[in-house]
Amino acid sequence: MARKIGKLTSLTVSRTKKRGYLSDGAGLYLQVSPSGSRSWVFRFRDAGRLREIGLGPTHTISLAEARDLATECRKLRLRGIDPIQARRDGHAEAKLAAAKALSFRQCAEAYIEAHKPSWKNPKHAAQWPSTLEAYVYPVFGDLPVQSVDVGLVLRALEPIWRTKTETASRVRGRIEAVLDWATARGYRQGDNPARWRGHLNKLLAKQSKIARVNHHPTLSYAEAGAFMAQLRKQEGVSARALEFLILTAARTSEVLGAMWDEVDLEAGVWTIPAARMKAGMEHRVPLSGRALDILQRLHADQTGSYVFPGAKAGKPPSHQAMLQVLRRMGRGDLTVHGFRSTFRMWAAEQTNFPREVAEQALAHSLPDKVEAAYQRSDLFEKRRRLMEEWARYCATPAKAGEVVPIRGRRK
Repeated sequence: MARKIGKLTSLTVSRTKKRGYLSDGAGLYLQVSPSGSRSWVFRFRDAGRLREIGLGPTHTISLAEARDLATECRKLRLRGIDPIQARRDGHAEAKLAAAKALSFRQCAEAYIEAHKPSWKNPKHAAQWPSTLEAYVYPVFGDLPVQSVDVGLVLRALEPIWRTKTETASRVRGRIEAVLDWATARGYRQGDNPARWRGHLNKLLAKQSKIARVNHHPTLSYAEAGAFMAQLRKQEGVSARALEFLILTAARTSEVLGAMWDEVDLEAGVWTIPAARMKAGMEHRVPLSGRALDILQRLHADQTGSYVFPGAKAGKPPSHQAMLQVLRRMGRGDLTVHGFRSTFRMWAAEQTNFPREVAEQALAHSLPDKVEAAYQRSDLFEKRRRLMEEWARYCATPAKAGEVVPIRGRRK
């Protein structure tokens, strides 16, 4: 005897108060929850196991519509298709279709917003949107992220690959990062067309073959004494920040972001937290007598948190502040970062301090992983002697060929 279909009526559906499942026949059921809400479900057996798929609430799906949906489920079953899996596949296709409408620009903006808190350097954070705006968005910024292919990536990179090679290389890396993010979020599928190794390196000339390396303009260490004498005559917080930077061989962002709670004036130590270091590791800086003198004079006149306060209350100076000092001194040919090279060349050519002591002073990570694994000490006491010698050298005219010996026995 055939199973009866169409057992329920619209009146029954609207008035029934019986909790549980009411059969309409052939797998369609009205489900009444303990709270009294009503919805439609299609129930079927798969390998002896009872399964069900929701078809929607009765206030949205009518009895007639529920029967049509149940009929579709039965048709799928006849073809050997699981209605639940079919719905999942349909959702995945719909998500991908929606993703195809998401533009590269939208993905890039979402990527920047997600990663901005982890970028310690404000200049780096500003360069991301500016370079994409200049070189990428005009080519495929408004196109669906799924449609970005190697041809589009090359259209963005090739015009600047030979003339602005360093910038082009960074732009390529940023495109790759955004596309990787979009893939991880399910907004695109397939290989990353901006990948360098094994892909774009076959299509574009190697950077080192076409780009001349432009090092930061550097002051000769032989000029350090005369330069520092001139710098000490300059007034203002920015001038003291530059002098302090040179004496500590620190980076611009490390000095400008220095806080008083990082400084122990009695011990003569400045401890930069890992969050502000390029290598992501805490760095202790031994302070020479002159570096301490700068801090003590500033500390006596300040109440704020920043060691080198900017013009705006509660803010450090801008990254241009120390460059402006150089320009006032008539040394616009130099860069602030270049003073780290001045220190490094002096340490290598004018002292007997071991290489690793100078590298630790610069907070450089050791390139040799085996060496790094054994080098657990930060060589602090040796670095203290090195920085005192550097401060002494900066305070007096250099003597050609002078070698500063290490005080104490090398371990």
